Amino acid sequence: MLKETIESLNLKPGQIAVDCTLGLGGHSIEILKVIGPKGSLFAFEKDERNLVPAKARLEEVAENFEIFHDSFASLKDRLRGKGCDQINAIIFDLGLSSPHVDQPERGFSFRKDGPLDMRFDASKGFTAADILNSWPEEKVAEIFWKYGEERRSRKLAKAVKMQKIHTTLELARLVEKVLGETRVAAIFQSLRIAVNEELEALELALTQAIELLAPQGRVVVLSYHSLEDRIVKSIFKQFATDLRDPTDIFGGRVLRHKVLSLLSKKPILPSQEEVNINPRARSAKMRVAEKL
Repeated sequence: MLKETIESLNLKPGQIAVDCTLGLGGHSIEILKVIGPKGSLFAFEKDERNLVPAKARLEEVAENFEIFHDSFASLKDRLRGKGCDQINAIIFDLGLSSPHVDQPERGFSFRKDGPLDMRFDASKGFTAADILNSWPEEKVAEIFWKYGEERRSRKLAKAVKMQKIHTTLELARLVEKVLGETRVAAIFQSLRIAVNEELEALELALTQAIELLAPQGRVVVLSYHSLEDRIVKSIFKQFATDLRDPTDIFGGRVLRHKVLSLLSKKPILPSQEEVNINPRARSAKMRVAEKL
């Protein structure tokens, strides 16, 4: 949904934009073309393997950008450290990039065998194998339930703890045996979210993004599963509604006036043409909001 995303950001020459999920630079390249040499782009990328190719691609277009090898949860601290207190546009393209799925050694794909890693930043943190083999059974079950919405989470966690699991296909076969083939993707998703603390980071960053937006600035979020979309929908709704004092029984005291305008009541979905070209886009949902 590249065309729709860039249009929704409503960019103008000379503006300051942020790409919270740089990847290989697809969105950032188009942003740089619009904001021109007098604009500025800040980009965040956790995956150290994407940094060099993404930087090289952006340098073919412009030089007025800076990349942070960091989580977008550090959004406010990083930008203010550069003297930037307001931005005009910000994009979150959540989920996996193509290299994550296409490279078995990253441990994201359940169709190709590889080490059960799943870290976006392979230089730090715990792996999916660490969770399955070292964490208590009840914590493993909680991950399957909370992030995979799996009703039989305890059954699967018990089966997991009965053996050591080190590769993606070992886990895929176990899930298929215990829950059935249709639940493999959801279980892999739940582990990936836990390993990278994705939902916690999204809540922090989205709230910071709304605070940093200048008047008429826009935030665009592309999500790929229901847990992400619920968080985006909830936070947008909170900031698009007056916050009233719950102790005021008459409901008259406003603690914070609404600061966002929702530009679409329902998420924007990819066209059938795009899904035909890129099947991975079929689950995408885009939400757009503008600062008042």
